[in-house]
Amino acid sequence: MISRELVKKLKKIEIYTSRLANDQLAGSYHSVFKGRGMAFSEVRQYQPGDDVRFIDWNVSARMNDTYVKVFTEEREMTVILLVDLSASERFGSVAKPKIETVAEVAALLAFSAIKNNDRVGLILFTDRIERFVPPKKGRSHVMRVVTEILNAAPEGRGTDLAAALDLLGGIGKRRTVAFLISDFIARDYEKQLKVVAAKHDLIPIQVVDPREDDLRDVGLALIEDLETGEIIEVDTSDLDVRTEYAREAQKQRAGREHLFKRLQLDHVTVSTERDYVRPLAELFRLRQRRLTGFR
Repeated sequence: MISRELVKKLKKIEIYTSRLANDQLAGSYHSVFKGRGMAFSEVRQYQPGDDVRFIDWNVSARMNDTYVKVFTEEREMTVILLVDLSASERFGSVAKPKIETVAEVAALLAFSAIKNNDRVGLILFTDRIERFVPPKKGRSHVMRVVTEILNAAPEGRGTDLAAALDLLGGIGKRRTVAFLISDFIARDYEKQLKVVAAKHDLIPIQVVDPREDDLRDVGLALIEDLETGEIIEVDTSDLDVRTEYAREAQKQRAGREHLFKRLQLDHVTVSTERDYVRPLAELFRLRQRRLTGFR
């Protein structure tokens, strides 16, 4: 059942992210994500400058002239969005929780994909697989993908990145572009990340909230782990406590960055308090420069 409030939210996201896909990401998306290769299109008469390797000798013999094969880039790809719906995604210390940023980023990527004539699929996960939407084309399918994210009522609370990556690794034989959108508050997923990265074009997108790295001084506070439900009392007025919290948060963030770099994964971090289009556009630009050899 889709509520009136959800319909309004969907419309807002569609208008906003569709415009962004058109105005800011369309060209860079097209240039940095390659299709499956070159597909045969036709044969035509040889012209000076044509590559002699593409001469079709059979046709040339029949026509008593020289003909070459013409190929076009096969642009159509499959794009899979892996979206983390764990309880920690409901956290938000600014204007909106992380899950809203997750939904908008997913919608932006989905609209960019369909404008490139690609198919889009969806894996929703927590500590289990919540939903799998097979890849399809078209605006109505993209709206279904966004609806599934916004309207989800996940059964799980935790995060099992390994299970989501295992599912991705098991669907489809062809190489796909996969965006893994999560806060990466999880353990024991390095092996699966490595396996999937070898098979697919995997791009981790880390969604963060500013308060996750910075514990404010509010005196004695009860802090709940949204994924386990555990509640602990913390004296946030203690400088040592705040310093250790910040140090541990930075250590975990640095560990994830190191893992992504070691596996040579293009990755990006977006924050709930800042514009997420700029870091995505910068990721595409850096990727384009690397692919074309420009620095």
